[in-house]
Amino acid sequence: ALAAVGVGAVALRGVAGRAKRQAGAGQKSRLVSLSSSVVTTSGLAEGYMRDRLVACRAQLGEAEAPLPEDVDRQIEELEAVAKRMLGGAAAGMIFASSAAGSAVAYPIFAQQNYKEPRDPTGKIACANCHLAGKEIDVRLPQEVLPDTIFKATVEIPAKYKKRMQPTADGTKAQMNAGAIAIMPQGWKLAPKDRLPKALKKEMKGLAWAPYSKEKPNIVVAGPVPGERYETMTLPILSPDPNTSKDIDFGKELFYFGGNRGRGQVYPEGNQSNNNQFFAKETGTISAVDGLKVSILKEDGSTFEQEVLPGAQIVVEVGEQVKKDDPITTNPNVGGFGQ
Repeated sequence: ALAAVGVGAVALRGVAGRAKRQAGAGQKSRLVSLSSSVVTTSGLAEGYMRDRLVACRAQLGEAEAPLPEDVDRQIEELEAVAKRMLGGAAAGMIFASSAAGSAVAYPIFAQQNYKEPRDPTGKIACANCHLAGKEIDVRLPQEVLPDTIFKATVEIPAKYKKRMQPTADGTKAQMNAGAIAIMPQGWKLAPKDRLPKALKKEMKGLAWAPYSKEKPNIVVAGPVPGERYETMTLPILSPDPNTSKDIDFGKELFYFGGNRGRGQVYPEGNQSNNNQFFAKETGTISAVDGLKVSILKEDGSTFEQEVLPGAQIVVEVGEQVKKDDPITTNPNVGGFGQ
């Protein structure tokens, strides 16, 4: 089920004689993960989602956007260069500040493919490529005043130091993290010149960016190093009813999404190497050569299946397998939650 966070807002005008809504004090809002609607075991559902992704891919091509695989490699190269030049936390801060606001960042796929990142079912677009579900936690104040800066804290928990994910070439690396916040109309990212020093320090150099020019109430961050940004701080500016007459303060809904690690599907619908692979035919394993697994079928023909680098092949020559039996480990250690 989709969980939303409600924030009560008190207007400075028109509140006389209005009963104050009571909220459960001290309770922590918890958001649970929402599984992807991509059903890999159903040809119909899989075909539908693939068609959507292929159509989105066509839009990427028309816009001369980079290939997803190229972006993977560019991000990894940027991280490696930053670490070599500066190392440690300094590299994380500079990479976070540059990559999060750059066009060459993972949220660009959702931004270019989906005008609305949240579909009518409530699912956020990130779940179309990040198929594994992981929980996130979000904390917000119960009430805020108009034209006031407040913070939302998004926790994306994971064992970032211990659990490594495969990069595009199959080598292991630490997971990155990213987040999206969908706010009501009129609410937006707080301007930098109004941020208190304490809040700037708490953000640790994290850069948030509007989802699009048309939707400043939706912001994204990432990919950034997960170990440093397991907890993300988002500064929000509430609207001012005195300057925006269409703003009527009351109870509002905020939607959040958080991801750690790489996805399982690229925007054009093909698999990434961050997947577990399964036998496509029934038979006997006749050969294992690098990333290629040969299956001798009952009719005497041989089916050759190639897996992507990152997962470990777990079948041996002579072993019997059925169609859809796992032939590799599952290298994915991340997931998306909202």
